[in-house]
Amino acid sequence: MKYLSMLQQGGPVIVLIGICALIAAFIFIQKWFEFYRAQMNVSEIVTGLINVLRRDGMIEAITLCDNSPGPVPRVLSSAIRAYKEGDDIRDALATQTLIEVPRLESRLNILATLAYVTPLLGLLGTVLGLVDSFQTITANPDAAVTTLPELSKGVYKALLCTAAGLSVAVPCHIAYNYLVSRVQDFCTDMEKASAEIMYFFRHHTKESGSDHAE
Repeated sequence: MKYLSMLQQGGPVIVLIGICALIAAFIFIQKWFEFYRAQMNVSEIVTGLINVLRRDGMIEAITLCDNSPGPVPRVLSSAIRAYKEGDDIRDALATQTLIEVPRLESRLNILATLAYVTPLLGLLGTVLGLVDSFQTITANPDAAVTTLPELSKGVYKALLCTAAGLSVAVPCHIAYNYLVSRVQDFCTDMEKASAEIMYFFRHHTKESGSDHAE
């Protein structure tokens, strides 16, 4: 009931701030679960794939990547497919990485926008609350003391909107920076996996050539 009373006294601006808070919470929870499912030990998956590839288990390695969630297995799968089909492995890795990064960053721009917009909405509510207060004084120039409760209502509305805007903006900034750091971690993992699989294929090709020469 207390929150409903605050929404009623805050006016339409605080309702907009509340909607922004719900959208931000939805995006953060969705991205958190997405990143949680995608996280993995890069060294372990690369080592496992290399052991499979040394036995010439191309299909098994691709199946392993396809059954693993996250950007790293998809990048590794593109490299294995390129090697299997005789395409340029480096180009395949670069292309798949360009696909994965925007996917990781999806909807983060909305979260950043909400972190920027909600303080402005709070400021708008503050201005509207002060306008109501001054309208009360203007309407009753000879009865400023008697209209003090009405005057305080406008000030309360102004402060309420300011507090609501900041209360949403601060967590949005923290959530955005956290998710951006996770995206950077995934980019580092993709670079590491790409370098290791490239190193393996380079030396595996040389070893295969030496075996055929013998």
